[in-house]
Amino acid sequence: MTAGARLGATGFGLIAVCYGFARFAFGLFLPRINADLSLSPTLSGLISGGSFLAYCITIILSAHLTEHFGARAVATGAALVAGVGMAGIALAPSAFWLAGAVILAGSSTGLASPPMAAAVATVIRPARQEAANTLINAGTSVGVMISGPVALLLGGHWRLAFAVFALGALAIAIAVVFTVPAATRTASQAPGGRPPLNAALTRLIIAAFLMGMSSTALWSFGGQLVSLRLGWEGSGAGLLWIAIGSAGIAGAGAGTLAARLGIDRVHRLFLAAMAVGILAVGLAGTTPVLALSGGLLFGAAYIMLTGIYLIWGVSVLPDRPATGLMVGFLTIAIGQTVGAPLFGWLIDSLTVTHAVVMFAGVAITAGRVRCRPMATGRSSLSGSQA
Repeated sequence: MTAGARLGATGFGLIAVCYGFARFAFGLFLPRINADLSLSPTLSGLISGGSFLAYCITIILSAHLTEHFGARAVATGAALVAGVGMAGIALAPSAFWLAGAVILAGSSTGLASPPMAAAVATVIRPARQEAANTLINAGTSVGVMISGPVALLLGGHWRLAFAVFALGALAIAIAVVFTVPAATRTASQAPGGRPPLNAALTRLIIAAFLMGMSSTALWSFGGQLVSLRLGWEGSGAGLLWIAIGSAGIAGAGAGTLAARLGIDRVHRLFLAAMAVGILAVGLAGTTPVLALSGGLLFGAAYIMLTGIYLIWGVSVLPDRPATGLMVGFLTIAIGQTVGAPLFGWLIDSLTVTHAVVMFAGVAITAGRVRCRPMATGRSSLSGSQA
């Protein structure tokens, strides 16, 4: 196996553990956790929002550390933080303890992505970097997909599930040590400093914020929505997560699809798909077939869109790939930080239907942000042309 293939496999696994297990599996087990620890929807949303806030902080820190210390140390730290956080969730005796553990586990995702973008820029030849980045990014979908069968197998035993996930994080940390390069900075990469806020970056920030906000309808409350609408508990919610994760694998083709159809068209298409997915899962009168179909749409849309924002950010800052990725992914997380508690508050203050319709509308609104059309082949987004 080549160095590039080993890096791709390890990066895929790291993203699967940090995003699929440490960050998004919380929403899958939320109904059972709510019952065991007596959490209200508003409190659940605040805890989820805290996880996303931790991500916002650590992804900025990660880009800085990666540019100064290299990818291996930061990526190893991400896997270890995910493991410790998930072990804390497994042991949580109270809502306060749970909040701290969820926030710690969620912070691992911020640490994980920038070093992998920098490692790809070092190891993979330029013509293959977009494909490698979007393939690694699709690891989220596999982590989500695996967490579904774990929920089906273990039922309401969410503590045992997170203990198993923590062991997986430890295994990935060991793999990172042997496959991710220690030094990733090249002479052309000037570390540090705030990136220039040009037109391309501004549009990316607006679109990513709105998409991230909308996505919390299912990432944070998907398990609760199918529990309310269909009476599904942990095992049924596991089916939704399998649907989301399996469809998300399509996101590995984000670079290829955007090169063929244009980034703007792909962006609008999959934001519309996300909105339809949210409605199919969360509206009154949904059926098991509709809910699972909505999960498929949402999973494919979310991973495809994160791949689009990854390409967009790296293209705007080609000499600082870790920072370029950080801008898009940070803004998604800021949107999620705002969205999770807002969705929970809307459920408490209005109705589930109001919350679902409003958040689907946010996704549609994000689609109104124009991207510069992508040229055939390698992408070429520049601030002066955006």
